[in-house]
Order: sequence, then C-alpha cells, then structure tokens
Amino acid sequence: MEDIKTSVKKITKNSKIAVLCGGLSNEREVSLRSGKNVFKALIDKGYKDVTLIDVDRDIAKTLKEANIEYAVNVLHGRYGEDGCIQGVLEFLGIDYSGCNVKSSAICMDKIMTKKVLSTVGIPLINSVNVNKDNYKEEVKKLNFPLIIKPANEGSSIGMTKVNKIEELDNAMKVALECDKEILIEEYLTGESATVGVLERKTEDGSIETFATPILGFKTKTEWYDYEAKYTKGLTEFILPANFDKELTEKIQNLAILAHKTCGCSGVSRVDFLVSNNIPYILEINTNPGMTDTSDLPAQANEMGINYNELVELILKSAEIK
Repeated sequence: MEDIKTSVKKITKNSKIAVLCGGLSNEREVSLRSGKNVFKALIDKGYKDVTLIDVDRDIAKTLKEANIEYAVNVLHGRYGEDGCIQGVLEFLGIDYSGCNVKSSAICMDKIMTKKVLSTVGIPLINSVNVNKDNYKEEVKKLNFPLIIKPANEGSSIGMTKVNKIEELDNAMKVALECDKEILIEEYLTGESATVGVLERKTEDGSIETFATPILGFKTKTEWYDYEAKYTKGLTEFILPANFDKELTEKIQNLAILAHKTCGCSGVSRVDFLVSNNIPYILEINTNPGMTDTSDLPAQANEMGINYNELVELILKSAEIK
C-alpha cells in the first residue's frame, strides 16, 4: 500500500461538527436514516458540539451562521455525492469527510467511472452509453438480458432488468425520469459482492489505505434492487464472502486500485459482480450507506471496527484530505 505524507489538522472533542444528511436527491430518506445513526455515534464518542443538518438550498448560510468547522457528509445521491456539496464546503473553508469534488463527480457518474477504470485494466461488463435518441441503435451491440441504469443515481433507483427487446422502451422511460444519460450493461449471472475501502493516519503521519472483508449477498428478489437493499429480511449477507484466498485478495486489491484510480479519499465502497471467477467492478460509492442494514458498517464490524469507531474514522478523514 502506498503511504502519503500529509499536514496535520486536528479534530478535537470540542470541534464544531455538522452531520449533513437528507438533502434533495431520490435517496433522501436513506440519507436521513444514515445521518441520525452517525449523529448518535459521534455523541456517544464524546463529541460535544455536533449538529444534525437536513440539507436544503440554504445550506451555505446555515453552515456559516453555525460556524461549522468540520462536516461529516452522509448525503447520498445528487448534490451530496456528486461534488456539489463538496464544492460548497471548500468555498466556505470547511473541512469534510470522504471524497473531494473531482472524485465525487467521477464516481457518481457510472459512465465516467467506467471510462476512468478502463485505463488501468480493471474488468468491466460490456455496456453502451445512451440517451433517449440513440438507445435503440446502440443496444444492438449487446446481448440480452440487460440492466438499464441511470448514469447518476444510486441505491438502484431507476434501474430495470430487461429480458427482451419488447421491454426496453418501458425500462428506458423509467431510467430517463432519473437522468438524461443512461448506462446499459449486459446482465451476467454470478455472485454479488462489495468491499469497503477506508483510510487512516498511521503513527508516523502517513496515510494507510485498506480494504474491509468482502461482503457477499443473496437476495430474495431477482437482483439487488432498492427493496432488497433497504428492507430487512430480503437480503442474506455472507460475511466474509465465500471466495478462496486468491480471489479474495484479488477483489480487495481491485477495490483499492479503483479507489485510488478515481482519486477517492477517506472512504468508498466498491461493488462487484463475480462471474466465471472474474470480478467485474460495477460502481464506486463515495458515501456508503450508514443505516442499520447498510453494508459498510457490517464489513467494518467483521474486522473489529464497531459502528461508532467507523464513524469516527470517517470523521477523521476530514483531517487528511
């Protein structure tokens, strides 16, 4: 792992910290759940001046009036995970957790993520990038079944599995309600898995980037859709995933490579589909969910980092950006 020296900025128990959640995206409700959990964890860890903020278009004014020093970004989706709130925070001089403007913007856009990852030879599923005008022609390059994905949405919102050409128009209609740009991928059978990537400052002041155990999952739905992700009982977590040592290390190393290639910092979660022993990267989440059913807290706990410790680790990433 590569170590990078950084200047030291210290967060104390008395620092004025804002937990940013809610927001304006389609993932608002999930973000509110994440935010409440993160707020409680910081209080439990002894931070004395923590404010839970449901982000709206007056966020800059709210942050300035509260004299916030550090922000824990628990927003999901548009305006929170795409570089927008990161830009606001940088303009205001507020240090924040997680990824910066550039890496957030890259990873929020599934099409751009695949373009960047393709430069380092990471396995990617065959796909085409389309809009409302060219999808009928472009889709001819792929083999059915397909997954239709809005380029800039999370939590599987707007996604549809398409088994035959007659289903395509309706699936595109659903996706286009979320975004102008659509990613269409071939649907492969295999094992779904996800890996958290975290960063921490070592005793000598350098930054260590490390992967969590791999979480595999089986769903009672046909694929890992919104309902499966956020409804208790619909997904069986397998932690650690049932991969041999060689494949496990390969997946973890690919997750770290993807994190670094896209310029991520602090925290990310990299989603995979393992088909015929090939670990294909699906996407990178720069603000992973922190709800009771979310993946990253379970992965961290498996390696001995409990929820409150994970939240503090994410907060401390604001020191090392």
